[in-house]
Amino acid sequence: EEGNLESTALRTLQAFVKYGIKGELIIINDGSSDNTGAVALELSQQRPIVRVIEHHTPHGIGASFWDGVHAAKNDFVMLLPGDGEIDPEDSLVYYHLTADVDIVVPFIHNVEVRSIWRRVISSVYRFIINMSFGTNLNYTNGTVIYNRAILDGITLKSKGFLYQAELLINLIRAGYLYAETPHFLMPRNAGETKALTLKSFLQVVNSYLVLIWEVH
Repeated sequence: EEGNLESTALRTLQAFVKYGIKGELIIINDGSSDNTGAVALELSQQRPIVRVIEHHTPHGIGASFWDGVHAAKNDFVMLLPGDGEIDPEDSLVYYHLTADVDIVVPFIHNVEVRSIWRRVISSVYRFIINMSFGTNLNYTNGTVIYNRAILDGITLKSKGFLYQAELLINLIRAGYLYAETPHFLMPRNAGETKALTLKSFLQVVNSYLVLIWEVH
């Protein structure tokens, strides 16, 4: 995400200021083969509240999220993709709800921004997750805000794209309060998604089967 990272990071810091959030930005460079690591390092040298975690080989988005959680110093955590598709200001507009709930779960309001194929895949995925685990979530892959305290003691098995569904299912079944909030998606400016590769699909299927076994 070398072409998107700087803009996403700077807009995140601006959102902190706008909403009065005393936050930090941890950039996880998950074994990128492009110039993402250099961009991240430069940002951390320019801004004291930016830190970088380097994975020399890709560990997966779930593992990256968990590394960020363990490194975080503040009370709430959120993983924001570096691709620029999600506006940090829009992601944090409902941050105030953390005064009343443990989890803020976003869903995409303008689904038409994605291709019909991507929307069909997302709909099927959501249906399977909700039917399998008795949930009624509109979306599970967004920029969820978590109270970091409720993550203590949880062992996250999925290292791929199913990590967030696994986490939400376990937390909701444990009785933690959540609110779903509408958000907007923007087209990425550079690069391409890795969410729909064969490798990612196989990881999701494997993690889903493990989760089915553990829950039921």
